[in-house]
Amino acid sequence: MTAATRPPTGPEYPTPVPAGAAVPAVGADAGSTETRRSARSGVAGLLGAAASGLFGFVLAVVITRSYGTAGAGAFFAAIGVVTVATAVCTLGAETGLMWSLPRRGLGVRGDAARVLPVALIPPLLAGLLVAGVGVLAADGLAPRLLRGSGASGHALLTVTFAAVPVVVAMTLLLAALRCVRSIRAYVGVQFLLLPVARPVLVGAAALAGLGLVAGMTGWLVPAAVALLVCLVLVAGPLGLGRGAALRPRRADWSTFWRFALPRAASAAIDAGSMWVGVLLTSVLAGPTDAGVFGAVGRYVLAGQLAMQGLRVAVSPQLSRLLGRGERAAAAAVHRQLTIWGLVLSWPVYLLLAVFALAFLQLFGPEFTAGVPAMTVLALAMLVNTGVGNVQSLLLMGGRSGLHLVATVAGLTVTVSLGLWLIPRYGATGAAVAWAAGIATENLTAAGFARSVVREPLFDGATVRAATATAVAVGVAAGAGVLVGGRGLPGLAVALGVLLAGCVGMLTLPRVRAGVRETMRQVRGRENTAAAADPDPVSTRGR
Repeated sequence: MTAATRPPTGPEYPTPVPAGAAVPAVGADAGSTETRRSARSGVAGLLGAAASGLFGFVLAVVITRSYGTAGAGAFFAAIGVVTVATAVCTLGAETGLMWSLPRRGLGVRGDAARVLPVALIPPLLAGLLVAGVGVLAADGLAPRLLRGSGASGHALLTVTFAAVPVVVAMTLLLAALRCVRSIRAYVGVQFLLLPVARPVLVGAAALAGLGLVAGMTGWLVPAAVALLVCLVLVAGPLGLGRGAALRPRRADWSTFWRFALPRAASAAIDAGSMWVGVLLTSVLAGPTDAGVFGAVGRYVLAGQLAMQGLRVAVSPQLSRLLGRGERAAAAAVHRQLTIWGLVLSWPVYLLLAVFALAFLQLFGPEFTAGVPAMTVLALAMLVNTGVGNVQSLLLMGGRSGLHLVATVAGLTVTVSLGLWLIPRYGATGAAVAWAAGIATENLTAAGFARSVVREPLFDGATVRAATATAVAVGVAAGAGVLVGGRGLPGLAVALGVLLAGCVGMLTLPRVRAGVRETMRQVRGRENTAAAADPDPVSTRGR
């Protein structure tokens, strides 16, 4: 966009190669090496995302079954408050860490530790400020934001705001963890510890009859535990406590925040995209519609976890490749992961669109009013997953300004349509507004990413995968509707047809060959230079 939003280059800011990092491969070998590496990271991210999605669904069931539509609306609104506040307070520093740490050396002799004070101090100060103001203003805000919480609204909002600094610190250390440890460490904290602990604690509070405040506390406590775990895990690779330099240089501040600040606004929009809809619905249409929309949104976000798992798995790799100018290899990684994300996500969203009634019946009969909303949002998410992680290409390429333009465009559409549609159509209006914002943001970001990378982001394999997935799921869904309707019996039939089709596909030699090739990529060893690295700490997690 402008020089201020691009990564600094030139003799004053050379692109550093981390100490002990492998010498980059060239030509076709570079692309194949990087796609093998992305396959290994991607599988770990996908497995973690699958576990997170499962327990996220369990959490949504616990909340909706325990608190009803109005109480669930207040609970989801409280989650929205802490999510949006955290995204604002992090100031884009979590993405800044994902961008900068892979380009620095780790260990006692490296310069990566110097980034921590730069990335942590301003967001923590912002988090403390927001927490203080929020706690003081909770009495006046609760009747507006948490309309279904009753007399406990003030206490619920106080607990929510007080936890913001903790969640901010956890978010930043999770980003550092992804860069300095293997993907397995990140998956263990982000996709297992947090999503497993939350339904257990929230469910325990609900069974004990302790109300919304105790339930929200159960949702927040795992963040404090995750913060401590992340602190322990990042200390070793960064050399903390062993003499690593922590005092930043002046250039560290300017380089980091020149990238991160444009990301600050877009990060808040990204993290709060659904929760803005929940809060708008709560204010403009009431807690019941907010509860329905929140329940629908949980399904939509769960379906997105495959893309999230892929994104966090390969973002440091994309930063390293684009920092070296290896655009062809970065585009190859993007195309591979787009196909993976599409094949894994489109069946989920197509089934959500067709069998919305069946999925919402699991929350309770009062939530079936959200069927039109879920259908609209599920179809919109086909666009989101179909273009792949174009946002990661922009951000890891240092173009946070362009990413901000795309997210602002999406937010403008969402809020504008929401103010018009929500008062009249409730949860369905909120869904239409959000769907239009999703399509606007993703198509804009895809255009920007293509102009920045200057390599094809889609190819014939992508089109074939999209077509085959849509046809296969369409046939299965059609069979389910014909036999059992759009409720749970029809969904069961559709899933059975899909399962039988997958088993049948495995009998085809071409499919088996593709599976074997993928498994070779997943199990494959790093290239010889990396394997022979005498300082493994310096490249861990790359």
